[in-house]
Amino acid sequence: MKASAFLYPWDVVGDPDAAGRIAELGVEQVTLASAYHSTRALTPRHPGRRIVTAEHAAVLYPPDPGRWEGRVLRPYRQTWVAGEDPYAEAAGILADAGLQVHSWVVLAHNSRLGAEHPDTSVVNAYGDRYPWAPCIAQPAVRAYLVDLAAEAAARPGASGTELESCGWYGFAHLHAHDKVSGVALGDAAQYLMSLCFCADCRAGYAGVDLDPDELRAGVRRALEPVWAGTGSAEQGWAGVEKLLGAGLADASLRWRVQVARGLQEAAVAAVRDAAPEPGFQVLLHADPAPYRTGANVGTDPAHILSTADGVVLPCTGGDAAREAVLGPYAGLSGVVAANFNVVTGMGGSPSTLARDAAHAASLGAGELRLYHAGLASGPDLSAVGDALSAIRGG
Repeated sequence: MKASAFLYPWDVVGDPDAAGRIAELGVEQVTLASAYHSTRALTPRHPGRRIVTAEHAAVLYPPDPGRWEGRVLRPYRQTWVAGEDPYAEAAGILADAGLQVHSWVVLAHNSRLGAEHPDTSVVNAYGDRYPWAPCIAQPAVRAYLVDLAAEAAARPGASGTELESCGWYGFAHLHAHDKVSGVALGDAAQYLMSLCFCADCRAGYAGVDLDPDELRAGVRRALEPVWAGTGSAEQGWAGVEKLLGAGLADASLRWRVQVARGLQEAAVAAVRDAAPEPGFQVLLHADPAPYRTGANVGTDPAHILSTADGVVLPCTGGDAAREAVLGPYAGLSGVVAANFNVVTGMGGSPSTLARDAAHAASLGAGELRLYHAGLASGPDLSAVGDALSAIRGG
């Protein structure tokens, strides 16, 4: 199985040993961040630093002035890695070590955008804005995201890209100093808390014969038992229908699927138009349940594999979790990459990677993604190297 490790440019720039260390793991590819959200990241092996604080969502290359001149919504440049183009510098170093490079582009996840342009954010049924979640139904937001996808994906030296959060974002987000765990929310309640009621979404609901005020009232009514502590943590789409009612639930999803598909189709087409060569591979970080929001956006498997070249699917966890994610893609044509967290301190299990990867392969996965080679400890990386050697029979 072809394996790719995720990296940030700051894991490579300034560390002369980084590329060789990654190549020695046995991966063929690196998925390198070119546009990323705010984060605080540990760099446990870098000779010059231990912490990188990415203060806001930013691109890790110089954006094209001609593309963005005069536009209100435009990408922010990073200031926390030295150099004019840290992405290009890191990509060149990795390529010199014999590694293929694909760009890693985070789209609808940008808290600075929401802070500076609050009208672009998702608005929940209570009127609360989510500054980290741009509403993809808004034409200006969609235009910004499509152009960002094209520019950040087709970087010099990249032979493919992975688009993260290319769809709806919502409530589920680890915000700074999150304090939202006092009430347990199942993924059905997460969906209700992620429904947007900005002006564009309200008009969109009306376009599918759904009264937005009725939907808003239905969401608030459905969530009352949750806030009171008497509601169960409903799961799955059946849980959404139970809380909201099948009619409202299905109509809301119909609108959201239409919007997400439009963004995905436009973003993939824009990336292909900007790509330096016809074989440029475009994958989406995805989930097979269309109602899901977040980094792994909800999709219809058949549709997304007819739009993009493939998907990257979250496969950390037990066998049942992998079967639920990979099963819907069985028999479909396209790249299916199983994404495994290999950082023990972040809930990963590098010690079982060989076994878990074999299970994913039996379910149809043809490639591996390893999150995250820059964040993992030395022992975690050693376990990854051993697992990849075992997978290849070495």
